[in-house]
Amino acid sequence: MKKRFLACWQVMALYWDKVLLAYWYGTWSAGLCRWRMFAKSAPNKITWALLPFILVSCTSVPPKQLDNICHIFDEKDNWYDDAKKASKRWNSPIAVNMAFMYQESRFVAKAKPPRTKILWIFPGPRKSDAYGYAQVKDDTWDWYKRASGHRFADRDDFDDAIDFIAWYNRQSQEKNRIASTDAYRLYLAYHEGHGGYSRKSYAKKQWLQSVARKVADRAARYQTQLQGCEKRLNSGWWFF
Repeated sequence: MKKRFLACWQVMALYWDKVLLAYWYGTWSAGLCRWRMFAKSAPNKITWALLPFILVSCTSVPPKQLDNICHIFDEKDNWYDDAKKASKRWNSPIAVNMAFMYQESRFVAKAKPPRTKILWIFPGPRKSDAYGYAQVKDDTWDWYKRASGHRFADRDDFDDAIDFIAWYNRQSQEKNRIASTDAYRLYLAYHEGHGGYSRKSYAKKQWLQSVARKVADRAARYQTQLQGCEKRLNSGWWFF
């Protein structure tokens, strides 16, 4: 069940009593395509008047304060629980996984690589098919779904994306013998792939090493911050 449907469901339930339960299991894109199904059961004026509000409620907005992991988890209900679950499942620290996600997408659900330029002016194809919170390519995502058992995982769902990062870091631990807390080397493996890391393809990429150091620094800050609020997060008390 996709958590981002909860807000949509609450709004729509106020006006339609015949919404199919199937909407709980689709993605937002699929739900939007089915808009006409339940639009027929309500007056046209109400249907289209409510559409902008439903679209807003279903949109996943990045956290406002990206530099403090406690503020992120305070703002985003369920994110801490999802991050904690992934961390325990794959033995990958929450702070490391969240630092990776920050670097990859700034927590933008539908993030994509920028387009290339044709003749320096016209937009061309994107550099890769990477997509979502964790900027995962199609083939890698398919591998994750098969290996993890998450057959219906979506790259633009936070719970699935954070689980992917933790899972991939676990693969790096096992395949490349990298410590679970070594965010610098884990990020190099995340970017270059396990084979590329083994071949040290990052050695001549000073820009990548610089990015990996930034990821490691952020992971350390996130870890320090988390130590100050994790007890509260685990207790279930939230302050806004």
